[in-house]
Amino acid sequence: MVRKLFRMFLAPRLLPFLFALSGCASGTHDKLADAFVSPLHDLNLIRVEIPMVLKKAQQGPYAVAPEADCAGLASEVSELDAVLGPDLDAPSSGDEPSLMEQGAGVAEGAAVGAVRGTTEGLVPFRGWVRRLTGAERHSRNVAAAIVAGTVRRAFIKGLMRSRTCAASQSAARVFPTSPGAKA
Repeated sequence: MVRKLFRMFLAPRLLPFLFALSGCASGTHDKLADAFVSPLHDLNLIRVEIPMVLKKAQQGPYAVAPEADCAGLASEVSELDAVLGPDLDAPSSGDEPSLMEQGAGVAEGAAVGAVRGTTEGLVPFRGWVRRLTGAERHSRNVAAAIVAGTVRRAFIKGLMRSRTCAASQSAARVFPTSPGAKA
């Protein structure tokens, strides 16, 4: 039954997008794969694991060990950066995309969005299914962990600034290092 539905409804709509995206970078393939497995997330069959550094941040976003030194704090900021991505004070890459590249990015986003919308439409009463399977609660837990990690990173950067630690490379743009800063 599912194969028949796929052949009749889904395949004709997805094939043009798949051919268009076949020559794109691997980032597009990852986004496309995520779009295809979206119904499995809705059914709570696939779960995104919360990284340990974010779980620790949830337990105590403002906790400071008395023996925490500048190197340990910088290490924790690096761990959070690896999980959360660059912070707002991270220097820009300087590679501004051309208008053609921007247009390709918009087209890629639209194609992936269409695929995601189609696959999400396969689950009837999606909102209720997500609530009943626990997928909605898990999504909220993941979002709360990301917020806690972001708060923790900001707190540690402020703590490093107050201790006059040498600014990390990502914080150097906002907080220039003073001549008497500790390493």
